[in-house]
Amino acid sequence: MNTFILKINGMHCTSCEKIINMELKDVPGLQSSTVNYQTGEATVVTKSETDKTIILEAIKKAGYEAQIIREEVDPKDLAISVEKKTVNSDEPFKIKMETSVEVDGEFNQKDAIPSFQGKITQTKKGEFEVPKDRADLDQFVDKIVNSSKLSQLFSVFSNTSEGQVSATAQNTSALQRTIDISQHSRPATVPSEERTAFSITGMHCTSCANIIERSLKKLPGIKEANVSYASEKARVTYNGNLVTTDQIQKAIKNAGYKADLLGEDSPETERLRKEKVIKSYFIKFIWGLILSLPMLYFMLLDFFKFLPGSESLMPFVGLVSFVLTTPIQFIIGAGFYRGMWSSLKMKTFNMDSLIAIGTSTAYIYSLVLFVAYIVANNSIIGLNGEKIPDLYFETAAFLITFVMLGKWLEAKTKGKTSEAIKKLMGLQPKTARIVKNNQTIDIPIEQVQLNDVIVVRPGEKIPVDGEITKGNSSIDESMITGESIPVEKNIGDPVIGGNWQ
Repeated sequence: MNTFILKINGMHCTSCEKIINMELKDVPGLQSSTVNYQTGEATVVTKSETDKTIILEAIKKAGYEAQIIREEVDPKDLAISVEKKTVNSDEPFKIKMETSVEVDGEFNQKDAIPSFQGKITQTKKGEFEVPKDRADLDQFVDKIVNSSKLSQLFSVFSNTSEGQVSATAQNTSALQRTIDISQHSRPATVPSEERTAFSITGMHCTSCANIIERSLKKLPGIKEANVSYASEKARVTYNGNLVTTDQIQKAIKNAGYKADLLGEDSPETERLRKEKVIKSYFIKFIWGLILSLPMLYFMLLDFFKFLPGSESLMPFVGLVSFVLTTPIQFIIGAGFYRGMWSSLKMKTFNMDSLIAIGTSTAYIYSLVLFVAYIVANNSIIGLNGEKIPDLYFETAAFLITFVMLGKWLEAKTKGKTSEAIKKLMGLQPKTARIVKNNQTIDIPIEQVQLNDVIVVRPGEKIPVDGEITKGNSSIDESMITGESIPVEKNIGDPVIGGNWQ
């Protein structure tokens, strides 16, 4: 029998477990299956001849993605190669049994309980040396080889305290035997844990952040992925032996977003990038507004007949609205379709999906009625001085334009907030004055360790969080508490880094 440990993505509740188990029941040779949505893992036991791709296809048919993280083979099902040699009659009868264990994967020692992910392959080899003219021993070896007890010999000798067991009988009728037990293992891939951060462009809501996280976690070697929509950054912990930063960037791109390594950019480059995004939203909004204004005027003509063109423009309203809305829908609003497609690939919906579906419905509905009117009346403009009825092109155009306005204001506000936070962080002291070996030295605050004694002079800022061990003073904590009056601090009181003394 084979035991497969699988990682399944997309499970949300016990119903997911039942759906997957129902599909696994149709897998030929299935012995048992256990699915746990909380851990996101499944254990599947099958007969040795069952193809593992059938298991993955069954889970995929149920609507989930799975990957095998570990495969275990029952030692009873392992093929044992046997070799029988004939030696000189004065040579002793020997049995040599060799078990090789090949480990291909990685050990996770980050957690409290170490775990292994990968494939373990075990092979067994038996070698018998039979002296000449010993038919009894030859028959004995044949019985062992042809019986079902051969695999038990490996279990018996592998449980001995010594790696090599030998015993020699004192009389000639007894058997002299030497059993060599050796295990050879190939070292597993040593995990190389690395951390990096990316600047993400193109996110519209928290659903976008969730989509990127799910895309990253599907990559092999990703330990942890945290994406923040507010800061537009992604922090990834990964195994450098299994995945590279280029592959991570490609996964984010395939999800419909753009990623840039933060370590490669200066603060000025990051600022210019944000300004470019703000400018792009502003340009899209201006173009959407310019193209939408004529349709706004068309709407006013329905209510205020005294406006210029109330009669002459009406037959052309449908045609002009179609021409003006099309670039708004498919050029200015192209990002919504890309976002919707990315979310559909992850089997979810986000704000892009809502906007794309809503505007497309209004546009397509109006287009169908517009074409139907042309076919029925053989005219692309309204007849008898009236406009073509039941067209709602302006709905799609206005919605996309207003959303672009909101995105421009949001990006502008976030950019100002980020700058304010950076300036606030810049007020934090860069060094700390510590007492070491009866000497006072200045060191970077990153090098401050637990239980270091720090000297803060009057008028200076407190470099790190701590507790007063000597002296007293009034400290301005308005940055944290909002209280403008300085707070008296004495021995034993806690202090917060960045505050003024």
